[in-house]
Amino acid sequence: MSEHSTHTRHTARSEPAEQSTSASHALMERHCDVAVIGGSGAGLAAALQLSRQRRGVVVVDDGTPRNAPAAHMHGYLGHEGAAPGELTAIGRAEVRAYGGEVLPGRVLGVHRRDDGRFRLDLTGGHTLVARRVLAATGLTDELPAIEGLAEQWGRGVVHCPFCHGFEVRDKRLVQIVTHPLGLHPTPLLRHLSDRLTVVLHDPSGVDGGTVEALAASGVTIERGEAGRILTGPGGEVSGVELADGRVLEADAVVVGARFRARAGVLAGVGVTTTAHPSGAGDVVTVDARGETGVPGIYAAGNITDPSLQVLPAAAQGSQVGAMIAFSLAEEDLRASVRHSGEEADWDHRYGGPDRAWSGNPNGTLVHEATALAPGRALDVGTGEGADALWLAEHGWKVTATDISGNALARVRAEAELRGLAVDLVRHDAGGREPFGTEAFDLVSLQYGSFKRSPDQRGVRSLLAAVAPGGTLLVVHHDLTPLSEPVDVAAQTRMYDPEAFVGVEEIAAALAADPGTWQVETHETRPRPAGAASTHHISDVVLRARRRTG
Repeated sequence: MSEHSTHTRHTARSEPAEQSTSASHALMERHCDVAVIGGSGAGLAAALQLSRQRRGVVVVDDGTPRNAPAAHMHGYLGHEGAAPGELTAIGRAEVRAYGGEVLPGRVLGVHRRDDGRFRLDLTGGHTLVARRVLAATGLTDELPAIEGLAEQWGRGVVHCPFCHGFEVRDKRLVQIVTHPLGLHPTPLLRHLSDRLTVVLHDPSGVDGGTVEALAASGVTIERGEAGRILTGPGGEVSGVELADGRVLEADAVVVGARFRARAGVLAGVGVTTTAHPSGAGDVVTVDARGETGVPGIYAAGNITDPSLQVLPAAAQGSQVGAMIAFSLAEEDLRASVRHSGEEADWDHRYGGPDRAWSGNPNGTLVHEATALAPGRALDVGTGEGADALWLAEHGWKVTATDISGNALARVRAEAELRGLAVDLVRHDAGGREPFGTEAFDLVSLQYGSFKRSPDQRGVRSLLAAVAPGGTLLVVHHDLTPLSEPVDVAAQTRMYDPEAFVGVEEIAAALAADPGTWQVETHETRPRPAGAASTHHISDVVLRARRRTG
């Protein structure tokens, strides 16, 4: 047997149908280059930069962005007026197109390991190990205790003239000032509407000169507490009732909330917050590269600056992502290595003392290959090699590939024990010429996954490996159960299928070239009898033959 080693990305993975029933599979530990906490503008922009640099990136997002109450976002060039969720969906798709994963879940804490890497504790008991961590968790707005205000937040009650100002132009505006910075946006509000009333709910620290200037310019000043926000029959804001019972008619209310950086998960590594100069809250302080005072921990977005709208937050995330890429590249240069987060992830999976899978060949492969005359076979993402060894036992000349050296070592040991010849190639299915120049009579991808790329390099390499007259056999889990929502407070989904090439993408490539390919089977079937896995009960089977003409 021979083994060739390279260090590239887009992992090929094999998850045989019949898994070991070891309890170690109940909890997962994943490894990556960069873990991003928070999947809004800043986090996704950073993840896009890093995934384009061929770094293993995992975003963990609990779906609680600061702008969740808002129906639209403004000031984002090219996306003006779009719903926040629309931009998030586009951003996730772009990150996944380069193999970055976005996992629904929640980070509970971050700790530094003895080897210098960071361990992120996730809901569900899972862990994520990363060389760098980016916190893009945003902040929490602390609203004043005024009845009805929270229910209207982001709709009839707004806080930012740039986010909502044009939409409330010329309307009756009541601004409630609750902290010293409260008058900062008032000149903008005065310009947007000539029907502005300012309520000094808490005048402590408010600049008296600014108040006098506003009054002299025609702005009505009310000194007293606001009691509650009033609404009309359609649920729209209709006014503000003061503590003395008087009512100020209003079409919209402006309130500057206090804020708290969502940095609690970083306490375990020593990241602390500092008071914002405004006195209205706290933030995480970073340097010009976006790094906190703790080496290896970065932050971007509103967690570092509460004034950032979505566009500048995303821009900052993009810049910090680039700085993290430089940091990793410089570290790798000093160590004279080309590190692969995907390789590390799978080497960890196969690095323990126990077998990861059952050791039995996949039932669908046995069923399909039995009818084929033995020839040259390529097993992509061989894992522990059960399929490759079965093929070799049945007369096939087998080449088995995997990104994990630990996995291939297990295949080698078992092959030697059985006296079988299997050519082992350590390579990434999405790398440069992952399968060499030889063509095969059977190319088998059994429960394998490799990362997406916009140019579909991995798919093209897979199809090119099939000889004229040869068979392509792709078997994958039916991933329908993964479409169900996750309760992130209790669980983190540890696999993102949308970051990996799936059966449908391969089928589409075959359909686009009918002169070359004849699809013989593309169907969903029950799992073969005897499979131990309980969370995948059906297989998607794609079998195609390369035409000889």
